[in-house]
Amino acid sequence: MGQLFVIEGVDGAGKNTLARRLVSAWERDGLSVARVGFPRYDRSVHADLAAEALHGEHGDTARSVHAMALLFALDRRDAIDEIRTLLSDKEIVLLDRYVASNAAYTAARLEQSADGDAVEWIRTLEFERFGVPVPDVQILLDVPVALAAERAAARESADVARTRDAYERDGSLQSRTSDVYGGLAATNWASPWRVVTADVDPDRLAAELSNQPSGARKVTP
Repeated sequence: MGQLFVIEGVDGAGKNTLARRLVSAWERDGLSVARVGFPRYDRSVHADLAAEALHGEHGDTARSVHAMALLFALDRRDAIDEIRTLLSDKEIVLLDRYVASNAAYTAARLEQSADGDAVEWIRTLEFERFGVPVPDVQILLDVPVALAAERAAARESADVARTRDAYERDGSLQSRTSDVYGGLAATNWASPWRVVTADVDPDRLAAELSNQPSGARKVTP
């Protein structure tokens, strides 16, 4: 059974870059690696509906905090078999965003903290009711929200096909989400967390993660 790692952080934090560098480091060491990004746009109807809602479609769907959270959660529910198969076939499975992302953004939209009802609702819904696999380690890429916003805007400018959604354009939401992420990491929510900054050495981080003991994966946190 492979190890399941997750990278979390606000929009523009640099998760994609870190994920690519971690995968490269593991593959240089001869490890078999699979990477999955959530939401699974163009692969999941639930993810696509959520994206469309955040760009103004489907009436008032985007205004409903819980409706959006359910769409993102259903995307992961539909990916359970895929993740389990990858864990059986690969030594490492790396996810770009996962359950904690839903918890952080949902709580932030409701202006709750990491110990609020929204986070517990997401934990119960996804880990217990849906039974999605629990990560071995969750990595929080902690960068200043202002820097992350600059990166997200620059990414949009560089790609004419990409338009920031309602979450990405909301600086206040991003700031509150960052605070919730910090609270989740501080309490090792659902599983152990590692907090890293933008200047993290990906080779060293990859080695530290892959060398950690891996026990039997929990069904629930």
